Parts: sequence; structure tokens; C-alpha cells
Amino acid sequence: MFEPSVVSVNTENQKVVAAGGEAKKMSGKTPNYIEVVSPLRHGAIADYGAATSMLKWFFREVMGTSWLFGPEVIVPVASGTTQVEQRAVMDAMSQAGARKVNLIDAPLAAAIGAKVSIADSFGNMVVNLGGGMVEAAIIASGGVVAVSTVREAGERINETIEEYLNKKYSLAVGRLTVEDIKIKLGSAVKLKKEEILEVGGRDLTGGLPKTINLSSEEVFEIVRPELDRVVGVIKEVLGVTPPELVADVIDRGIVLTGGMSQMRGLGTFLTRETGVAVHVALEPEFCVVKGAAMVMENMGMYQKLVR
Repeated sequence: MFEPSVVSVNTENQKVVAAGGEAKKMSGKTPNYIEVVSPLRHGAIADYGAATSMLKWFFREVMGTSWLFGPEVIVPVASGTTQVEQRAVMDAMSQAGARKVNLIDAPLAAAIGAKVSIADSFGNMVVNLGGGMVEAAIIASGGVVAVSTVREAGERINETIEEYLNKKYSLAVGRLTVEDIKIKLGSAVKLKKEEILEVGGRDLTGGLPKTINLSSEEVFEIVRPELDRVVGVIKEVLGVTPPELVADVIDRGIVLTGGMSQMRGLGTFLTRETGVAVHVALEPEFCVVKGAAMVMENMGMYQKLVR
């Protein structure tokens, strides 16, 4: 079960209408009394009540309504999360019905899900490019040796695209439209042939429907500053990594995980900017959750990684 962290709530009675993919489809298409909420922001819980409601919904979807004991769960958290943020995650899970909550550093889960060997003494670099966070980590001997985090990633690109459309074209668009623009026109390198996408929304000046033609060249200029921040995170980690492990990374390359790693030309761009070969993991958007599942299934083997 793979679902986006979105929940729609009836504000009149605070009941959950839908969660996950069904709730995401409702974004921008609901009556005033139904609110579509993303409870997580920048890798942390931003709306505790909505997060708890969403988790309860997911538990019911997976386990049904008649379960005697709550599930044991494992939650990947960014290495830079504070104790308060970690406690909020554990409390939300417990409130939703979890019997036991385990935490694991997201870079370790990403590496395991990407089939990177984390137990040996060689250094591996994993860059997890999620919706709310970019996290670059050096992993060796079963642990995180160095890590750097930026709490804005795919979410910030979406916000930047939306702001650009508001300012240049006086066009208001929904979250699904922005996501579509990023997927269809987004690229980390300039395309040889410019692509055009027809984008529809509401005119901010007159309130009437409006359609524009948006080019891949425009989107490239929009996303470039955010990609430069990814480069900065990678360089920051390499700058504090022991030389022997940096040599390992040069030999083995950098592994990209997370949904944002699927952006066209990202591997080429990062290789050019860092001088290190970059590889995108298989099904990168699922690496973290797959890694967490592997740890849960083999808890004896990975016991030292959880807390």
C-alpha cells in the first residue's frame, strides 16, 4: 500500500472524508466545508490532528476494523529531526493505534531499500530527494558517518512554480496542476528541443478561466536554484567526510533515492557539478519505505539501526 500523505477533512464535524490518493485527487475540487490537508511539511508533522486522523485511516485500510492489538510499526525519520519532532511522530502513531513504534534514520532506510550494502567498512553516499526534504548521507560500517539536510525539496519547487505563475501570468492553479507541470516540463538540464505545455487555471485579475502556454525553458529557470541547493548539500557532506570514505564515494558513485530523483537530467547535472558519478536507484520513490519494510521483516539483523 503506497499512499501520499494527504487527508481530506469535513471541517463541520472533523470527520475524515478520504486519505491518501483519493484525498489528493480532491485537492482544489471540494466544497468549502471540506479541507484537503498535507499533515507533513519539510519532513516533520505540521498538523498533529490531521496526521493522527490520516494514520488511523491507513491502519483501517490495511488491517480492517476488527483488530485486537495495534500494529508494530517502523517510521523513517530524517537524521536532523529534533527530539521533539521524533516524539511527535511516536505520539501520533500511538494515538492512531500503533502498539509499538520504532524509528530509523531515513538515509539508512533509503540505502537498504536501494540495495546498498551498509554493513561493510566502505563508504557509500546516498542522497534522498523527498518531497519535503533533501538529505545527503555518508554511510559506512552500518551507520551514518556524515549527513546534511535541507528541509525544502520537491515541495519548494512546487511552491516556486506556483509563485511564478501567479506573478508573471496572474494565473492561479491547483496543486495537482503544479505537480503535472513539474513532471512534464521539469528538467535539471536544458532540453535540446523546447517543450510546451498548455496550463489552465483562474485569472487572478478577472476571476475568469485562463489558459497559457508554459515552456520547459521557463520551468528550467524556475527549478535551477533549488537544484543548486541539492549540490550544496552534497558538497557540504563531502567536505566533512574522512578522505578514505570520500575515495570510496568517488569509486562507487552517489546513489539517488526519492521521487525527485526521477527529474530528467538530474544525474547528469549532479555528476557535472560534483565530479562524482551519480546513479538513480531502482524505483527510487519507494526506497525508503521498502528499506523500512526490510528492517521490520528482519528485525534481528537490523536491531542496532532502530530506536
